[in-house]
Amino acid sequence: MHDIFLNFISNPMFGICLTVIAYWLGNIISSRIKNAIFNPVIISLLIIIPVLRIFNIKTEYYQNGGEIIKMFLLPATAALGYAVYKQMDLLKKYLIPVLAGCLTGSLTALASVFALAHLFGLNGTITASVLPKSVTAPIAVDISRGLGGVPSITFICVAISGMTGAIFAPLFVKMLHIRNKVAVGVAIGTCSHAFGTSRALEIGETEGAMSGLAIGIAGVMTSILVLLF
Repeated sequence: MHDIFLNFISNPMFGICLTVIAYWLGNIISSRIKNAIFNPVIISLLIIIPVLRIFNIKTEYYQNGGEIIKMFLLPATAALGYAVYKQMDLLKKYLIPVLAGCLTGSLTALASVFALAHLFGLNGTITASVLPKSVTAPIAVDISRGLGGVPSITFICVAISGMTGAIFAPLFVKMLHIRNKVAVGVAIGTCSHAFGTSRALEIGETEGAMSGLAIGIAGVMTSILVLLF
């Protein structure tokens, strides 16, 4: 029986099925509660982690399927380009403000993390892991790895950054009376990547498209600007 169980959990399909089922349940819960805190990804984690702990399943077994799922992150991010294409006329009109917004946001994110890391005395490895937390996961992990950081820590920081943006972005937009849809989208996408973009799409199509565009631009800019820190 133990051998059967071991063969089952070591098969990549175990990790894939567990992830898909957990996200499916998370999506159902999220759609019913209608609160940014109850993000499908967060709910998925709250399902997957206890399952692994209860059945004493090593992370390595889950990662056999997780690595396959991770391969689809870049295509999923690239798919946001369709929403951008539909807003191409708007993009041409606001190209300079969009680039300026992404540059300012990326630089601010890096500078603030770097300053806080030194303030709290974090070592170089942890600092390198946290620095790219404001860009989408595939890019952030590559940046972290190149700087000598720990990708798993980076992924957690990316998730926290995205969740924070998805939860608080609409609140800040209202508080600061920001009515320009392009500005809202660029701000959300630059600071909270795909998590925030899913929230931006709920606010409006233009906001979602600009947020999706900002993910790519901010990712490229961060990859270059991080060399300054």
